[in-house]
Amino acid sequence: MHPDDADGDFTGDAPGRLRRVRGRGAVSSPAPRFEPRHVVLDDGWADDPDFRPPTSVPTTVTPEITRGILAKNDSPDVPFDRSINPYKGCEHGCVYCFARPTHSYLGLSPGLDFEAKIVSKPEAAERLEETLRKPSYRCDVIALGANTDPYQPIERDLRITRSLLEVFEAFRHPVCIVTKSNLVLRDIDLLARLAARRQASVLISITTLDRELARRMEPRAPTPQRRLEAVAALNEAGIPAGVLAAPMIPGLNDVELERILEAAAGAGARGADYVLLRLPIEVKEIFSGWLEAHYPLRAQHVISLVRETHGGKLYDPAFGARMRGTGPYADLLRQRFANACKRLGLQRRLPPLETAPFRPPARRDEPQLSLFGD
Repeated sequence: MHPDDADGDFTGDAPGRLRRVRGRGAVSSPAPRFEPRHVVLDDGWADDPDFRPPTSVPTTVTPEITRGILAKNDSPDVPFDRSINPYKGCEHGCVYCFARPTHSYLGLSPGLDFEAKIVSKPEAAERLEETLRKPSYRCDVIALGANTDPYQPIERDLRITRSLLEVFEAFRHPVCIVTKSNLVLRDIDLLARLAARRQASVLISITTLDRELARRMEPRAPTPQRRLEAVAALNEAGIPAGVLAAPMIPGLNDVELERILEAAAGAGARGADYVLLRLPIEVKEIFSGWLEAHYPLRAQHVISLVRETHGGKLYDPAFGARMRGTGPYADLLRQRFANACKRLGLQRRLPPLETAPFRPPARRDEPQLSLFGD
């Protein structure tokens, strides 16, 4: 065990207090930034030496009525302009997740609420089919998992992501997936049929090969070994799969970059990429609190290095800089990645996906035209 590790309980929800919850990543619940008032409940018991806070927080899932399903973006940092997120919030509980601030739009905390209060989109496949049938629709690659993971634990039961893949397969539509979960192997049948037309690819995110660090940072995501096994199984099935080394956190896991890429190459990865740690809005507070709770002796050093890669700030939202950083430390990470990929024969991008086969199938309620006529 690393000497920086802190295994004690962190109690209370008041400002400045940390609360460690079994199976969760965040150790705090900052108030949603759009709320006009921030109310802290304190019944006086937190200061009692015998007080013990709850050691677990259950997951709740709330279905959402969905009118539109495609999220559009014009970012030059990603190779797609449209995506689908079957879920809001993510049960994996990755403490560094850049998507946490989106829970504030729901009036929920980007901290524990983000990983425990999930919003699902059970009508996602129906809305996708309606979108793909519009005469104005122009086919291009749709990403699953651009914001929250499409294969988080609740997908085992809800199967929303699988229902979306069934639509992609029926419409011959290209789809790329980013996930931390080997649950993607459940849908290998659909993905293999899409991949046979060069219309599917998968990026598996691997942050660390250290099981203990992974357990602390990503408490409900599959182990790094399971993710590497998923990369191998996907490629063996003819589905182009690569590894996303993300996020690289200066002073914490960035030393593992080459080892992650070597493991990816050993698993047959077709491509690789990396992303530097991003700490937008409330994620700054959540990640800093997590560092203080789990690695108190390294926290100040890590934060200092993060600032160094973002021009003295904890985050720079500018396109081109937000995912790679700037300055000597970021430049060195960029060079290390390029050199490792060259040595290991890893491509920066997975093979491009095809849009030409796109073809909406006949509606179930439409009469089939006779092949020879009447």
